[in-house]
Amino acid sequence: MRRAEFGDFQTPLALAEKICRTLAGLGIAPASIVEPACGLGSLLLAALREFSSLSTAIGVDINPAHLLAVQAALDSTALVSGVRLERADFFSLDWANLLRTLPEPILVLGNPPWVTNADLSRMNSGNLPPKSNLDGSGGLDALTGRSNFDISEWMLRHLLELLTGKDAVLAMLCKTSVARRVLAALWKSGQSPDHCVIYRIDAKQEFGAAVDACLLVCRTGASRADRVCAVFSSLDSRERESTFGFRGAGIVADVRAFERWRGLEGRERCKWRSGIKHDCSDVLQLRKDNDGYLNGFGERIRIEPDYVFPMIRGSDLARFKSAGSDWMLVPQRSVGEGTQAIKTVAPVTWDYLLRHGEILDRRKSSIYRKRPRFSIFGVGPYTFAPWKIAISGFYKRLQFVMIGPIDGKPMVLDDTAYFLSFGDQADAELVMSLVNSEPAHAFYRSLIFWDSKRPITAEILSRLDLLALSAELRKENEFQAFLSRNRRDHLGMTQGILLE
Repeated sequence: MRRAEFGDFQTPLALAEKICRTLAGLGIAPASIVEPACGLGSLLLAALREFSSLSTAIGVDINPAHLLAVQAALDSTALVSGVRLERADFFSLDWANLLRTLPEPILVLGNPPWVTNADLSRMNSGNLPPKSNLDGSGGLDALTGRSNFDISEWMLRHLLELLTGKDAVLAMLCKTSVARRVLAALWKSGQSPDHCVIYRIDAKQEFGAAVDACLLVCRTGASRADRVCAVFSSLDSRERESTFGFRGAGIVADVRAFERWRGLEGRERCKWRSGIKHDCSDVLQLRKDNDGYLNGFGERIRIEPDYVFPMIRGSDLARFKSAGSDWMLVPQRSVGEGTQAIKTVAPVTWDYLLRHGEILDRRKSSIYRKRPRFSIFGVGPYTFAPWKIAISGFYKRLQFVMIGPIDGKPMVLDDTAYFLSFGDQADAELVMSLVNSEPAHAFYRSLIFWDSKRPITAEILSRLDLLALSAELRKENEFQAFLSRNRRDHLGMTQGILLE
């Protein structure tokens, strides 16, 4: 438990030495070094051996056993001079004052915890940053998990903020997704270190962790306007594999490809939605056959058709399995709608929900607190539009799928998918021809980091301006007619097709 609480993945000495050689190869020659969360001190010890320019070195850790081990390693070498070990909690230490006392150039080197604030909260850990919401997410975003973040992201952003204007280098082992988010936040704030580079690390080999990891190197002091970061496949690589950066409305995976298609970025014309979030598939997701429905517990049930809809999972969208056997019980037509009407409209369905009420009441997410019983999220008029263009958020390639009604009922999707909704099949076919075009795919590919846990998000999908794309494809008149038609059409507006 303590290893998990502190995200304790100790850096192998061989890797630490390789990292320090790589940094020296970049011309880094620090006068002082500090290692936050130094653990057993591999990086600190390797840096002391590699950099003859050092006059000051500080190792900080909350675990006294770790510091005793580092001190023993120092005592057995000739590296003690100028080294200070300090027991402290990263989140309460006055880092501004500590860094202010160090001679420049400064090297902040480390391997911070690979754990999220939600993980630590579940463990009732006190080893947390003072803020539980890194970017100030509010409302539904905060409740549905967008306020969750990696502890290392908070640490790196805090350190880079304090290093701004100093002659310093931050070099940190972290998840690759964390490195990108740190840089994106930095670039969005208007800051741009004069040098950023990422070296991929084989985390499975080095730490036994199944995660994409890297060494992030940022040189502060001067500021550059280009807001880019080179990516190398390993510490040994001399040829960059890609360059990502900040362009237009946000971060892009391939700067050169984005520049080719940046004219397609603009206003979101149609609203991308996520599917239904319910966190109780055994009760609400059903298999249909000739004898009725089977729930996830293998129970045979018969309920009225009023609240049951054909569904398709994001995982099935990717290979587009034909639908019809999977159905979902959808207790609400909009977020926050009362559910008592089910008792009158569909009493057998109500009895079914009551029988499984304890399971639904135990759903852990705070999103369901103080909501009508049996509530779900990601539901609105758009959910019940007859035609949709959908895509899986987790699949590792772009594959848009057009889906229509089954047995006269609109299909619904789970929350691993994103979709556009349409009241008319012809409208869906028109927009499908746009998003499935090569320019659209090329634009999206320039934005997507395929190594992410969820490569495709609503934020990425919404960056494509369908009107600009229609002009590129010489379909502007058709798309303008679609926009005009749906602005006038009350049904289209209530289905949330357009953004006004």
